[in-house]
Amino acid sequence: MIFHGSNEILQEGVESAQRRLFIEAFVSTGRVDNITMAAARHHCSYLVGFHMGEFLQVGGDPAWLRGLQYAPQKLRNLNEINKILAHQPWLITKEHIEALVLLTHYHSLASFVFGCGINLELDQEAGHIFRPPSPRSCDSSPSSEDGTNSSSSNDAMEDVEMLMERMKLLQECQLEEEGVTQEEMETRFEMEKRESLLVTPSGEVGPHLKGNIAEHSLPPNVLCFVEDPEFGYKDFTRRGEQTPPTFRAQDYTWEDHGYSLINRLYPDVGQLLDEKFQVVYNLTYNTIAMHSGVDTSMLRRAIWNYVHCVFGIRYDDYDYREVNQLLERSLKIYIKTVACYPEKTTKRMYTHFWRHFKHSEKVHVNLLLLEARMQAALLYALRAITRYMT
Repeated sequence: MIFHGSNEILQEGVESAQRRLFIEAFVSTGRVDNITMAAARHHCSYLVGFHMGEFLQVGGDPAWLRGLQYAPQKLRNLNEINKILAHQPWLITKEHIEALVLLTHYHSLASFVFGCGINLELDQEAGHIFRPPSPRSCDSSPSSEDGTNSSSSNDAMEDVEMLMERMKLLQECQLEEEGVTQEEMETRFEMEKRESLLVTPSGEVGPHLKGNIAEHSLPPNVLCFVEDPEFGYKDFTRRGEQTPPTFRAQDYTWEDHGYSLINRLYPDVGQLLDEKFQVVYNLTYNTIAMHSGVDTSMLRRAIWNYVHCVFGIRYDDYDYREVNQLLERSLKIYIKTVACYPEKTTKRMYTHFWRHFKHSEKVHVNLLLLEARMQAALLYALRAITRYMT
């Protein structure tokens, strides 16, 4: 099941520099099974099947694919950091240094796969093979394809106009508002973090989503690469529980700290990651649904910072009221689900937010989620390494 139209997918004939680097560093040595471990943490059978095939194609030992217990000890040792990076990266310590970039990339890529609905089930014909659906108009929206009635369509159009108006008002407020204290900015973040507790893909989110949560049972070829499957994402602000401290982004930024460290250790990878983050963060067609010539930077920043918020990262200079103003509840549910437990993503979640937006705009959201999630995990991991080295 693929959520978006096939003719909105950019066809690229030449492999990216990043993919070539990963292939050269890992596939050529037959060590694709650690990638498989990363994809398996989120039950992503599409990526698991794909990389099992590549592993065998380069002459990897088929016995390793029977499960973690059959892999070399060095690879089994990655299981602990694999599960922590996938679900609770704030638990990273100096002992968890190996394979950071590769594992975080494939944890985030699993989010993208589920977010776009391209994770075919094992029992489907041509499982694990990307099969585009019937061609659709590039200008189509999920709501039009689902046969949304005129009343719902009008509501969706009103939502777009309301979003445009809120962006305009927030831009005006930014020019007028001065002298906001640091305490007030911190309070706004804590309010948003507490509110995120109510944003969950569980059946309690409301009647419009009940019965639509995909409860995946792990297929055998994925389960064999997963130990401690109950280990998963935990909200930061559960009452009565000890929670990790908020990660202040200004104390350890990607630009000033993370990039410098990783570029010193792995120069090529550091440069590629920085370019990847920048390209996706700044990518825009200057459109919002039927509107063109729109500055979307405020909306993109809200999505990026909300992903970091659910992973406990706070930007002191960001007003988190913008998140509540710009991100509707259905979009927050989608973002948190795709970023934190992507295996629970459903097509209903995909179609329910931004009902008049094009598929390409929703795929752009998934790209932002992929990169923001990866950067969040890397910030925790690289900060731990920095503390170890100093």
